[in-house]
Amino acid sequence: MQSRRMMILRAVVEDYIRSHEPVGSASLAKNHKLGVSSATIRNDMSLLEEEGYLIQPHTSAGRIPTEKGYRYFVDGLAALIPLSNAQRRGIRTFLSGSVSLQDTLQRSARLLASITGQVALVASPALSKSKVKRIEIVQVSSSTLLVVVITDAGGVAQHIIQASNINPDDLLHLVNMVNESCVGASLLDASKRVYLLANRKDLASALQVISQLANALEDMHNGEHSYDLYMAGASQLAHRQNIGDFASLFDALEEQAVIMRLMTSLSEEANDCASGVSVAIGSETHTPGLLNASVVTS
Repeated sequence: MQSRRMMILRAVVEDYIRSHEPVGSASLAKNHKLGVSSATIRNDMSLLEEEGYLIQPHTSAGRIPTEKGYRYFVDGLAALIPLSNAQRRGIRTFLSGSVSLQDTLQRSARLLASITGQVALVASPALSKSKVKRIEIVQVSSSTLLVVVITDAGGVAQHIIQASNINPDDLLHLVNMVNESCVGASLLDASKRVYLLANRKDLASALQVISQLANALEDMHNGEHSYDLYMAGASQLAHRQNIGDFASLFDALEEQAVIMRLMTSLSEEANDCASGVSVAIGSETHTPGLLNASVVTS
């Protein structure tokens, strides 16, 4: 693409993201140092439209980027700007007041929404990708035990199991053996290691608990909702024009399982990128409610 048209496309994308209004050649000539007249800009915008990078929603209106235009902008024109030292200090100060992992994640979502002016979603580390830091088994009643798993990321998962006729000393011994075997393992590996404990003669009285604990750890690993999703900034959309256009977006944001699968997929792509950032635009999200939105994941 000709360098001047690249500059014009970049200016259109940036102005449209900022104003949410179609961008005209006169405003580009006025607000950007493109070095050419508005007539020349208008001709280049027409060429960009013919090439599929821009579209004119109304005959008398300016132009807006297409998915192809956004993709070209993201892949070839946009640049990641590192945070300044002052910004980093401010973020650390804001997050330092957190009292728990959940509080940290919620604060992170609010901070990200404030910085970007967009809807921000922050997901807790998936249990399936976490490592066991500690497993506790608490006797709630004579036949009910509460399994508490603490992960290396600070997450906590709980599961109720039913078991009878296990005395406190045997339960304590089991907990010690479980932690000796499972600390540092994934939940799935921990489940397999717990199953192997059934072969120990000194744990013969705890076979029922061992079986149910192994199943509980596997269930935690496989659980579709083994995460927490924190959202902030949705209210900012209410202050924009054409609020009705965001109805499908709001509906999509309520489908946490769908959003989480998308974020997981994009985060895996981001891990393969040198920048550590992945961007899905419109139809690339494969989510009907996000056809007019983009999702940036890191």
